[in-house]
Amino acid sequence: MTSRTRPILAVAAWCLVAVALVLPLVWLINNRDWGVGLILLAPLLVYGLMRLGRSLESWARASAPPKHPQRR
Repeated sequence: MTSRTRPILAVAAWCLVAVALVLPLVWLINNRDWGVGLILLAPLLVYGLMRLGRSLESWARASAPPKHPQRR
């Protein structure tokens, strides 16, 4: 992988996870009577997305392992 693809993959992965988690939560809060209680989960969801973003950033900034010559 080149050095440019890791950050792109990290941002794409974070966006997919964020949409997959936030969209159903927002829909449930809006459309269900008991959904108002899900507002209490929102800070935990945001915290989890922040942690995921930090870990993806460290993965994207990590350099590739050095290539060792093949042993004969």
